[in-house]
Amino acid sequence: MKKTIILTIIIAIILIIISSYKNNLVQIPKETIRIRVLSNSNSSYDQNIKKEVKELVSADLYPQLYNTNSIDEARTIIKNNITTIKQNIDSFFTKKQYNQEFDVIYGLNYFPSKEYKGTYYDEGYYESLLVTIGDGKGDNWWCVLFPPLCLLEGEPSTEVEYKFFVQELIEKYF
Repeated sequence: MKKTIILTIIIAIILIIISSYKNNLVQIPKETIRIRVLSNSNSSYDQNIKKEVKELVSADLYPQLYNTNSIDEARTIIKNNITTIKQNIDSFFTKKQYNQEFDVIYGLNYFPSKEYKGTYYDEGYYESLLVTIGDGKGDNWWCVLFPPLCLLEGEPSTEVEYKFFVQELIEKYF
């Protein structure tokens, strides 16, 4: 009888841990600025244009934001570069003979929920730089502009990744 009660308690604790683990939402801290690029459509051509615009904007901003330590400094850098970003996109569209309007807006912009690499990001309005190409009805790309996390995606990691055996079992079976 004692073994059954103890086993029931252990199973209940494990189930509580599993359910709280699976229901956790990752919330990006308030001291961040996102970037989002919306493509005109989901055609392969429009999606390629979106990717090139993302690279163009990244090339404009990331070198300046890389060593920035405060969100206020990041805001100033972004705001001071909006005209340059618009000019560079306009030149790129002219070179590609891509006849779409576009808009570049800095402020609070809507982001839908997203799951990325097993992490769930909640929807909402976030401080961000939003580039909308044409109708903006295609798939989007987004990342965190400050701190410049998008830079880290392309760099090799020197950090050691620690894993917890029980967490791996939970992820594998639940």
